[in-house]
Amino acid sequence: MVHLKQMQQHFKIFTTAYVFLCFSLIITPKTSQAATDQSFVQYYCPNKNTFSPNATYQTNLNKLLSILSSNSTNKNGFYYTTVGENNPGNTVYGAFLCRGDRTQNECKDCVSTASTQILQDCPQSKESVIWLAECMIRYSNVSFFNVAAEVPVRALLNIGTVMEQNRFMQLLADTMNAATVEAVNGGDDKKFGTKEANFSSFQTLYTLAQCTPDLSMSGCEKCLKIATNELPSCCSGKQGGRVLIPSCNIRYEVYPFYHELNVPAPDEPRPNPQGKKSRNSVVIIVAIVAPIVVTLLLTLFVCWIISERKRRKFDSVPQESVEISIVEFLQFDFDTIEAATNNFCEDNKLGKGGFGEVYKGKLFNGQEIAVKRLSRGSSQGTEEFKNEVVLVAKLQHRNLVRILGFCLDGEEQMLIYEFMPNKSLDYFLFDPEKAQQINWPRRYKIIEGIARGMLYLHEDSRLRIIHRDLKASNILLDEYLNPKISDFGMARIFGVDQTRGITRRVVGTLGYMSPEYAMHGEFSIKTDVYSFGVLVLEIITGKKITSFRESGYAEDLLSYAWKKWNEGTPLELLDMTLRDSYSSVEVTRCIHVGLCCIQDDPNQRPSMQTIVLLLSSHSITLEAPQRPAGYFNSKTDQSISRIDFENSNMSTNTSQLSAPVSVDDASITQVHPR
Repeated sequence: MVHLKQMQQHFKIFTTAYVFLCFSLIITPKTSQAATDQSFVQYYCPNKNTFSPNATYQTNLNKLLSILSSNSTNKNGFYYTTVGENNPGNTVYGAFLCRGDRTQNECKDCVSTASTQILQDCPQSKESVIWLAECMIRYSNVSFFNVAAEVPVRALLNIGTVMEQNRFMQLLADTMNAATVEAVNGGDDKKFGTKEANFSSFQTLYTLAQCTPDLSMSGCEKCLKIATNELPSCCSGKQGGRVLIPSCNIRYEVYPFYHELNVPAPDEPRPNPQGKKSRNSVVIIVAIVAPIVVTLLLTLFVCWIISERKRRKFDSVPQESVEISIVEFLQFDFDTIEAATNNFCEDNKLGKGGFGEVYKGKLFNGQEIAVKRLSRGSSQGTEEFKNEVVLVAKLQHRNLVRILGFCLDGEEQMLIYEFMPNKSLDYFLFDPEKAQQINWPRRYKIIEGIARGMLYLHEDSRLRIIHRDLKASNILLDEYLNPKISDFGMARIFGVDQTRGITRRVVGTLGYMSPEYAMHGEFSIKTDVYSFGVLVLEIITGKKITSFRESGYAEDLLSYAWKKWNEGTPLELLDMTLRDSYSSVEVTRCIHVGLCCIQDDPNQRPSMQTIVLLLSSHSITLEAPQRPAGYFNSKTDQSISRIDFENSNMSTNTSQLSAPVSVDDASITQVHPR
């Protein structure tokens, strides 16, 4: 009975919200959804035809762009002119075209932006074209007026895919042809056309076609036909795309991106001579609206029942078995990734690990990506793959690497990330020459950034997330050397109130794992804190935890750091390359924080929230650290550790989403604790 009441309450809430949404969509003008956008930029500037700096052509070009900007409020959004007609060889022909739905002020702003941008992108080219989202500027040393250009052709696509792709492409062809006819017949004032078509009950296709008004009807038709013929090859099955040619352009999306033009104002209501409302109008409205509302309500009810069943099914499985369907919009097709990586050629390979290989790629729109292609025999199975996709897609923080999408094609599993141009932290940290590029201020900034990223995972994201494999090779560096935490294939999601867990499947990297996790499978946020402490000591010393003995020291890194701390000489830990750039207060404080993080008792380790506070404020007093985890400090314990792991399935793991680095430490893929 209680469950039935809950269902009724949920149904009422969803019904009310849904009906309100439907009526909001009916009464809200579509034009309000189209926003001014000058962010998109494409340009064409062949280098075969250039001019020298400060030449006469440069002077004429500057004058031309100034004239175009001055005339950018022309009522039809198009203007062309010539500068230097009496100076053969230095004559410049130029024109601008604004999108047909833009206002005069919007056109002016766009042309002004394009005039500045084109000189930056094509500084010495005599022939150039630049396209912004709402306008185009073109100039050349050869007259192009009244001529339909056929090259260059630039095609761009929206990476989102649609259902029923064949039917969608047929609808796109028909709708785009209708928009083309409208543009061709637009007259000399404005050759611009838009058409809409319903693809489904909830999805509308919007198309746009435009030519420069100086073209004849046949020239406009020819140009738009060339553009339209590009759509099947560039944008098949995609939610949006555009084709740009200097004399014309087309675009389509599944959302409104333009203002409607020439929409007639509604007729003024005429007084009823009998003082009554027209009953015919009421009957027509009821006849149309009532079936729609009933259908929507029934659809809503069915969807609610299905969602309830899915929710119950989801609640009955382990939390890490997340559904990948919630991020289907991130999916790339295999052909796109294959083309971006040049068929996964060796020259584009960034690294190789136990889970597969990482490749650098470039999408059709020029965006650089990193593709993590999981090997078919990879120990990262379907659950880890789904886990990483869903997990990282939900995370938004400046110190976490951003996922762009994924690809599932038969046995192929790939993750697509943003590309990090400065590789990973270990690439710099453990190389004596490259280590000089990250001085102490940069290292301190990296430590703070990692701490803030981990705080977000532990406390500030919607769910509490345990990374379980924090190490130098999983810290990527962007173009400004800002750290970004990567590789969430081993992460575990906790409930908001959950603080610890236990597993018989221990995953991670030797040296970075806390003793309670490595020996007993117990993990918590303090497991990540331990790994963070090890990482801090590596950043300070420039020495790898697993190779410290090989560097000529008797102790391991943690024991050596503890020894120097007790002797009162912690600064002797400092990397020799930092001796001219460090702050003794900051270095000592970081060593103190690192030692507090690697204490044997998890309860004595500080939280990431406390660590961030300690790093950002020098007025807070730290408690004295206790002896580091014991199994690193005695030969007996070390031999036990080797016995535990010597028969395990070891693999090397480089999850770099950047350029190649040295092979990383051994990553344990599956170990059963004692």
